Amino acid sequence: MGAFPQTLYFAGLNEPVGQEASLTGLTVEGALPPEVRGSFYRAVPDPAFPPKFANDHTLSGDGMVSRLSFNADGTADFAICFVETARYLAEKDAGHARFGKYRNPFTDDADVQGVDRTVANTTPVWHAGRLLMAKEDGRPYRVDPVTLETLGSHDFGGALKSETMTAHVRIDPVTKELFFYGYEADGLASTKVAYCVVGPDGALKSEQWFDAPYCAMMHDFTVSENYALFPIYPTTADLERLKAGGEHWHHEPDLDSWLGVMPRYGDVSEIRWFKGPKGVHSYHMMNAWEDEAGLLHFDACLNSTNAFAFIREPSGIFLQPWDVQGALTRWTVDPKAESGEVKETVIGPPGDFPVIPAARQGRPYTHGWMLTMNPELQGPPLLGGPVGAMFNLLLRLDMRGGPPQALALPAMAGFNEPVHVPSVTEGHEGWLVTIVDSQVGDNVFVHEAWVLDAGNIAAGPVAKVTIPHRLRPQVHGWWVPQAELDAASA
Repeated sequence: MGAFPQTLYFAGLNEPVGQEASLTGLTVEGALPPEVRGSFYRAVPDPAFPPKFANDHTLSGDGMVSRLSFNADGTADFAICFVETARYLAEKDAGHARFGKYRNPFTDDADVQGVDRTVANTTPVWHAGRLLMAKEDGRPYRVDPVTLETLGSHDFGGALKSETMTAHVRIDPVTKELFFYGYEADGLASTKVAYCVVGPDGALKSEQWFDAPYCAMMHDFTVSENYALFPIYPTTADLERLKAGGEHWHHEPDLDSWLGVMPRYGDVSEIRWFKGPKGVHSYHMMNAWEDEAGLLHFDACLNSTNAFAFIREPSGIFLQPWDVQGALTRWTVDPKAESGEVKETVIGPPGDFPVIPAARQGRPYTHGWMLTMNPELQGPPLLGGPVGAMFNLLLRLDMRGGPPQALALPAMAGFNEPVHVPSVTEGHEGWLVTIVDSQVGDNVFVHEAWVLDAGNIAAGPVAKVTIPHRLRPQVHGWWVPQAELDAASA
């Protein structure tokens, strides 16, 4: 580990790797479904240099983009490269860290003031034949989907005015439009949010700005068939705190949460704000949809506070991870009302990384998948990831009220967020692809890609491939079928 801090964010599975790799012809065990021919891209934070401050954490790591490709001959290829952001290149040139605290440029070295400091480490986004590596504190970087070469910062041909773009976009399955937003759109601790729509050709069609109730961490949002929904949770930024060298985020448990709703093709002046409970927080949404009565339902992995200790503790909130309460929670509102309060219903267990079939985005849906912790685990969990422990139970949830399915891992093993691959067979739920990390010795890990029957996850993997290269946990991933990659290359 060298000069890296001896904390959980840089130890064990979180130990920095910092090595690019290209591996071809990996053996696939089992029966590989033909639909899974294509590439699974992952965003992996991995610091190239020890940080300036010992209290740094996982999410500050330089972005690496990895590609796992399943080939026509039944083998797999794996590659991983740094995203050559302006920040990465500035530090590579100097041979050491020059950027300071997480999202606080006032703590950077003087000679890199004004350099784009995003690390592009959160989500690979595929749309209109382009692969973008995104993080919500800046604009994304475009990457070649085959070579993984960094092609530069992406601003939609100069059309995007917002300084930021979320790492969580939504793509309509019918129109193929991409919906996204950028918060702190005009600078640090700003309440300005840019709401944007991108056409199926990749051109920015609209960009509108509005003010959030306060400057909040807006990590994810969602769209229904007719509405865009903007959740606001009280993890907040303050410019004076940043100027004083403090942390970008504090969580404020006495502040209300909010849900902003507007027609997705409307004007931002039409946005309506619905009040939610105080102090709650969610990183990821499963879906939003409208029922026959016109009510709008918003399903999110909701917690009683911010899940990240590196945000809670500077805020004066000291909790053990198991003291953070959570559940898959539905907020219901009447989108035609002027305002009001959300109606809250618990619809699933605690956990995160919810996944649905892309074809059901914004529509009523019958099932989905998410990760959680196994309460019956015999032995310790695998330590790693930004929360400190990896999820070890994969669930398939029946949104109509049927029993869930579960796939549990043994002690010292964990799932990364799965991606869904649709099936060409009528009635088949498709496939899930995920990376499973297992600790098998003192700082010795095995990394496998598993392909699961999405409708029968309890049966375990139908195919898997061992990746003989040390990996750090991913943040998010994206699946791209081979046909789309071939079309983009052509």
